[in-house]
Amino acid sequence: MQSIINTEQAQAWNGYEGEHWARNQDRWDAVNAGFNIPLLDAASVDVVDRVLDVGCGAGQTTRLAARRAHGGHALGLDLSAPMLAGARRAARQEGLDNVSFTQGDAQVHPLAPAAYDVAISRYGVLFFADPVAGFGNIARALRPGGRAAFICGAYPEDNEWLQAFAALDDLLPLGGFGAPGGPGMFSLADADRTCDVLSAAGFERVGARRVETYGTWGRDAAEAAAFLLDSGPGRHLTSQVTPETRDHAHSRLTDILRAHEADGALRLRSVALLVTAVRGAAPAGTTDLA
Repeated sequence: MQSIINTEQAQAWNGYEGEHWARNQDRWDAVNAGFNIPLLDAASVDVVDRVLDVGCGAGQTTRLAARRAHGGHALGLDLSAPMLAGARRAARQEGLDNVSFTQGDAQVHPLAPAAYDVAISRYGVLFFADPVAGFGNIARALRPGGRAAFICGAYPEDNEWLQAFAALDDLLPLGGFGAPGGPGMFSLADADRTCDVLSAAGFERVGARRVETYGTWGRDAAEAAAFLLDSGPGRHLTSQVTPETRDHAHSRLTDILRAHEADGALRLRSVALLVTAVRGAAPAGTTDLA
């Protein structure tokens, strides 16, 4: 990577967090796959489009975009080397020749000006230290009139996985876990503020709407509870308590999740903002539209 501003995020996504997601990518895709069609439809990805997928992770959305834009190209950009390795492997296995992946910090990565028709992201634009700068860099990479669609964490009170965590507040040091603010999963949860950020970054016709889906977190409650507690946030919380308390948290979380078991799977509701926008004539910081 040529330059990194979000150094803590780079360390996390090239450390335990990135390795965990890479090892469990099929599970994370099962959790979030319900957002894929709303995201790509909102972005109106077309046959010949050049697509930029920001924070692409292991590249499921990048590959789906590449299939829609089969006469164009899709580039996935992410900080995480472990996840990008999985993305490249999956693209080869699927025989996609119009997709590529690059490691970089989207806030400052030197993207070619006006090189893309569409920018998308599924939970990949939440971790900018400076959101206006990050979205400004994305805007400059779009041609004038280029489209953007982003899935952003929101409505923490309606996300069932977070409701389950909240029931552990006497066991784990939750503090402000799940509260809007950033950078973090709910950094763009306030729709009005998020629209203001994108407008300041050079986007126009900015809008946001609620979307929800049910994702599969495991085969049963015990497996889903273990997965949640081993994820980055769960691991951070349980690292601050004794092994006995961690076991207690797993037992209680399993009991809470049993109500969501059905037909051999544990499914939970996830709720997000679907943010859409169009690149204006002159994104922030632009003097040459190229």
